[in-house]
Amino acid sequence: MDCLRLACPIPIGDSTSDWPDKPQKLREMFEKFAVLTRGVGMELLRLLCEAMGIRPDYFDGGLSGGDVILSVNHYPQCPNPSMTLGLPPHCDRNLITLVHTGPVHGLEVLYNGNWIEVEPVPNAFVVNFGLQLEVVTNGMLKSVEHRVMTNSTLARTSRAVFIQPKEDFLVGPAKEFLSEESPPYYRTITFGDFRRMHSVVKLRASLNFTTNLKKIQKDMGIEAKQE
Repeated sequence: MDCLRLACPIPIGDSTSDWPDKPQKLREMFEKFAVLTRGVGMELLRLLCEAMGIRPDYFDGGLSGGDVILSVNHYPQCPNPSMTLGLPPHCDRNLITLVHTGPVHGLEVLYNGNWIEVEPVPNAFVVNFGLQLEVVTNGMLKSVEHRVMTNSTLARTSRAVFIQPKEDFLVGPAKEFLSEESPPYYRTITFGDFRRMHSVVKLRASLNFTTNLKKIQKDMGIEAKQE
């Protein structure tokens, strides 16, 4: 896999020093794509709030105010797809992800223990719930385990936009999802610390290990104490 990963601060235009000079239209095109795609993601979050019975702007502010990340992933033809993956099984660490998959098959999601192929739909996004959305809803909405398969005849390019909290924003179960029957299942931690410790814990796990956020957070607590 070849990957181009770019970060764009919110509001757009707050930073200029980190952008390359070439190609000349890179920043213009990415900022336009980031603004429009993030707008779709925020509208989806507002609709989720409506469905869950919480205030519509719950995810506004620091919870979604981190850099917008654009990841352009190119998967070349693979002589033997049975021997390698384009991307191993994982859940996104952010809040919500919008993926433009392109016309070539490759993306799969885990459902009831089985890998299900995602059918590409022209002019549409695939929406993944990230780990932070699972934490905030105290497990009501689960993060989506997914992977990317390789192709023996066709190359594949996808574009993913990640909406995430600010690095110093504390993320934990919202009180709206807590009760005697539903105590907090996840720890409250800054998004920056979550990303850092999550990476350490996952490095010790098999790449084919199904994500269990409750277990990962328990292991993260152990890592924090060791530090």
